[in-house]
Amino acid sequence: MKEAGKGRICLIFAAILWGMAGVCVKSITWSSMQLIASRSFLSIFVLAAFNRRIRLRFTKTNLIGAAFQTATGMLYVESIKLTTAGSAIVLQYVAPILVFFYAVLFQHRRAKPMETLCALMVFCGVVLSFADSLDPTRIVGNLLAVLSGFTFAAQIIVQSRKDADSGDSLMISCLMSLVIALPVCLLNDVPQFDMTNIFWVLVLGIFQYGLANALYGIGIKKVDKVEGSLLMTIEPIFNPIPVAILCGERMGVLALIGAGIVIFFVALYSILPQIEARKQRQA
Repeated sequence: MKEAGKGRICLIFAAILWGMAGVCVKSITWSSMQLIASRSFLSIFVLAAFNRRIRLRFTKTNLIGAAFQTATGMLYVESIKLTTAGSAIVLQYVAPILVFFYAVLFQHRRAKPMETLCALMVFCGVVLSFADSLDPTRIVGNLLAVLSGFTFAAQIIVQSRKDADSGDSLMISCLMSLVIALPVCLLNDVPQFDMTNIFWVLVLGIFQYGLANALYGIGIKKVDKVEGSLLMTIEPIFNPIPVAILCGERMGVLALIGAGIVIFFVALYSILPQIEARKQRQA
């Protein structure tokens, strides 16, 4: 299998695991900072298993990428606490459009008509998927989710640079999150350590964040950053499924239509290079 294919597989599984965020956060009674501290602590061990080097490289690019990832995680977790999981994820996924237009405007990437169409349709599909879930009365949570979209886009851009080390950046981000969250946790009430909370905290730290970020770090270096950001839109498709089953948040007709649009155009975008290569061989 080619490297790009391996990268796509890693990103798809990372997106599915990231999509567990809604049900994990909704199922845990702890505060946002307690969640962030616990998942960062657990993720350090998972990421260490994937990163064979013990010594981290604190380069400028790695530090910036880690800072953006830390901000994304904190904003997103808090937004889920303050608004619906569907609202939080759809608003965060302004990121693919921001990455696409960054590449066009600042890196002078020539936007092909079909690429532009796919990017815009993916965004429209994500919005449509959760149009009935957006609650304007939860303005603070919605605003934090939008801000997490901007930091997520910046994270994708920085961590896909040639001088970036995704493994180091992800580990540094966990350390940053732990250092920031732990002092705040001291101001919160002592969390309840019942079996439900412990189970979902383990899922959150080991799988939803640790393993997902390890796969993301591998995959994002093997594919184009615009394609990578579009593949990650699988996350908002999967996100509401466990939330609907376990937390009672249901998908409506608009959500199903939007999901179909996203899946179709992500798949179309992924095979565009193969279609163009075949046309060139036939020419």
